[in-house]
Amino acid sequence: MAEKRKQSKARGMNFDELVEVLRKRIVGHDLPPGSKLREVELTTEFDVSRARVREAFGVLEERGLIERIPNRGAVVTRLDVKQIYELYELREVLEGLAVRLATKKAPKGSWDDLVQLFGQPAEDAIARNDLEFYIDCIIKFRERCTEAADNAMLNAQLDGLYDRTGVLIRRLVLVPGRAMEGIRQHRLVLEAMCKGDASLAEELKRENIRNAAAAFAKYQKYLL
Repeated sequence: MAEKRKQSKARGMNFDELVEVLRKRIVGHDLPPGSKLREVELTTEFDVSRARVREAFGVLEERGLIERIPNRGAVVTRLDVKQIYELYELREVLEGLAVRLATKKAPKGSWDDLVQLFGQPAEDAIARNDLEFYIDCIIKFRERCTEAADNAMLNAQLDGLYDRTGVLIRRLVLVPGRAMEGIRQHRLVLEAMCKGDASLAEELKRENIRNAAAAFAKYQKYLL
């Protein structure tokens, strides 16, 4: 694999960049579920070989972002309802653990800037319907928690979950009142983290994920 990556830099976009660009398009819903990824178009766009595109498809398939279907090629994975609830169950446990570890390991004052971010700036963004700002807040919270948790195996699992649920999160934030409720819940989590109460922070984060799952259950026919 290392030799392939080394050789791939000789022409056009390198392998890791290609994977990351395609991953972001899928997670950001530029390539929604069911979209077909066409080898010929991608080789032209990125000036890469078809072999490199297929290799990138292999990585995306391992991450659960695409599936390769006989006679159809590579297609962005479409989650069914059962899979979505299974992902929520995993997220509740793993994100709660990340918050617990982050709270225990991070030095005092580590979360002050996030407390400020989830305050008036977040409220103002929601008031002007800037949901991208809210999503960016959530992403920043996650990144800081996983970094502070300092557990490579946990982080790898969470990265895979976030990739697979990125599209759903962007849809769920459109549910009336969901963004403001998410802000309120994260404020409570951060308050517990600032106090160094790892157990409470974990439980509050798990409650946040359970509430998200409940919102999905209520509006699923509009979200899928």
